[in-house]
Amino acid sequence: MKDNPYAGPFAGPSGGYTTTTTFGGEQAGGEQADGEQAGATGESVAAQGQPVKDTTTADFAADVIEASRNQAVLVDFWAPWCGPCKQLTPILERLVAEANGAVQLVKMNIDEHPAIAGQLGIQSIPAVIAFKDGQPVDGFMGAQPESQVRDFIKRLGGPAADPVTEALEQAAAVRQDGDEATAARIYSAVLAQAPDNAAAAAGLASIHLDRGDIETARQIVDTIAADEAGNAALDSVRARIALEDEAAKLGDAGALRERLEADPKDHAARFDLALIHNARGERMDAADALLEIVRSDRDWREDGARMQLLKFFDAWGPTDQATLAARRKLSSLLFS
Repeated sequence: MKDNPYAGPFAGPSGGYTTTTTFGGEQAGGEQADGEQAGATGESVAAQGQPVKDTTTADFAADVIEASRNQAVLVDFWAPWCGPCKQLTPILERLVAEANGAVQLVKMNIDEHPAIAGQLGIQSIPAVIAFKDGQPVDGFMGAQPESQVRDFIKRLGGPAADPVTEALEQAAAVRQDGDEATAARIYSAVLAQAPDNAAAAAGLASIHLDRGDIETARQIVDTIAADEAGNAALDSVRARIALEDEAAKLGDAGALRERLEADPKDHAARFDLALIHNARGERMDAADALLEIVRSDRDWREDGARMQLLKFFDAWGPTDQATLAARRKLSSLLFS
């Protein structure tokens, strides 16, 4: 096996980054029966001429950005050493085929082409990002149950989701409309039937976080088994809790603003103010503060502003409007 280029936050078996996820009742890092690895045989959907292709850094703009102006494009960031990737990819291929042309699947091997994943803040794999009209619009990270993958594709125009996924979708919709009480009841009802449902736990915990009840949110996520650590929504809530704990240690926002007025290049003050904005739920203000540091001095604290922004993306989740808007702005800065 060749050395993995993803050292530090992007690392494989040779670099410290492993993915082990419980998926479909089996550990996703292993091999299938008879020694066949999922997604690695000539019988894959891709080999049968379905709307699936591999891409490269050079072809990404054409295969994804431009292609997404005609139909939704899912980008599957994977690596040969990633066990959960081998579980997820065949499911993606099959469900994309079932969508009858509503979406296209493009696969990118991050071992061979790490740049795009790194620039977009992909810090764990498998990761799937959906593009429409040349922009990222949705996504998830980690091996997901088939029902959730089906629901993800449904949001882009594919087949219907199962009842549990539809309940979770309903909760998300009413919450977006401002009805957190109804959303909380739906999440609680799902947890009453399935106490280990990570998505419902993450949704309910995030509502408590929005209300400032950090300890209740912490208790909810702590009830979910450790083997659900790869669930993107749950990881997002845990990241938010960590950021809240970090922000609680910061100084006065007014004093930080005074420092910036005196010296607009006081990046340390702007950085701390971004953390306070995030703790207050002012996500775009937090993102804009960090983006200003990236724009002014990309090398500050060894790219510290961009790395903190990626932590925000993890905490907010890949589908949050602030994540999508800030990721677009970051992409413009990086690719312009």
